Amino acid sequence: MKRIVMLTGDNLRTAQAVAREVGITEVHAELMPEEKLELIRVIQREGYTTAMVGDGINDAQALASADVGIAMGDGGTDIAMESADIALMRNDLAVVAQAIERSRGTLRNIRQNITLAVLTVTGLLAGVLSGSIHMAGGMLIHEASVMLVILNGMRLRRPTE
Repeated sequence: MKRIVMLTGDNLRTAQAVAREVGITEVHAELMPEEKLELIRVIQREGYTTAMVGDGINDAQALASADVGIAMGDGGTDIAMESADIALMRNDLAVVAQAIERSRGTLRNIRQNITLAVLTVTGLLAGVLSGSIHMAGGMLIHEASVMLVILNGMRLRRPTE
């Protein structure tokens, strides 16, 4: 992450105290919902991909407009949960970091599986065209590659630390 910004409706003093505690240096406080939305749009126009974390009705517009909206589920409003792309079930910022890491792992896994599938199909096609692979052998190799993709995907079920 290149930039972490706090957008809050809370008063500036409270926002700065919380920001200091979690290591955020850019704070915008006492914001109305429309102002949060506009700041998200400004950050996007600056070329950043945005992720918005919120839990209330005042966050719904910004959650929906951010590239990724993350609603904090425990005590979050229904509108925030519906507006977000991701709903977390605890009000704990550490869970946001875990969700980001889990999504990065999922993307890595998808790329690995696509690479394996493309290499397998390319190899099988070359083998069929050269006459060195026949139906039974090709099916065996293909099914083995499918099993590898499934097993690789199952690694995502491991608990995170």
